Amino acid sequence: MEAKPSDGVALIIGAGDATGGAIARRFAREGLTVCATRRSAGRLQSLVAAIEAEGGRAHGFASDTRREEEVAGLVAGIERDIGPIEAMVFNVGANVASPVLEETARKYFKIWEMACFGAFLAGREVARRMVERGRGTIIFTGATASLRGAAGFAAFAGAKHALRALAQSMARELAPRNIHVAHVVIDGAIDTDFIRETFPDRYALKDRDGILNPDHIAANYWHLHSQPRDAWTHELDLRPWMERW
Repeated sequence: MEAKPSDGVALIIGAGDATGGAIARRFAREGLTVCATRRSAGRLQSLVAAIEAEGGRAHGFASDTRREEEVAGLVAGIERDIGPIEAMVFNVGANVASPVLEETARKYFKIWEMACFGAFLAGREVARRMVERGRGTIIFTGATASLRGAAGFAAFAGAKHALRALAQSMARELAPRNIHVAHVVIDGAIDTDFIRETFPDRYALKDRDGILNPDHIAANYWHLHSQPRDAWTHELDLRPWMERW
């Protein structure tokens, strides 16, 4: 089978300091030009600089994935000015505690917009271009909440369940058109400043490989993009060996 192009663009939506940034760096090392997004472009400067220091190519964009016109303009501009989007990773976080008895309609809706509606907008826009070329990879980042809803996280669980359903539907529709759509369940704590500062007991498990290393997560995302289509993975779950499931 013909290998997938190692050039072109990897669009990483939600390129944060941990998982998203690690995914961006990995795709850049493999030869793709990275277009990374966050709500604030200023927060991408260090990531872009790190990629360029390693010899890669990267651009940072401010983008609110809940705004249809912003997402459409972002994808159109990248395709016009930088190159074809060969891979898109939707990695927007929306893990907000929301006790259902105290929840507001506005907050519930915003969490759904962040975790699911934005994924639909980004997925639709890149899929339109990928279908024209007859190739591409779309990866959505899920969570434990994609599979089961925890107490106090009704909005997040509902949005992540919806994201998983979106990924399944898109995969069934787009696979016959040579578009690989995958959903990754991240089931466990990740090595981040937030975990270190907020859950020190959990972070202490790092030396025992008890929390997820962002670089190892990124390696799995690259593996998904590299798979030949006779052995595509749709759903991949990643968790430390000691995580209960």
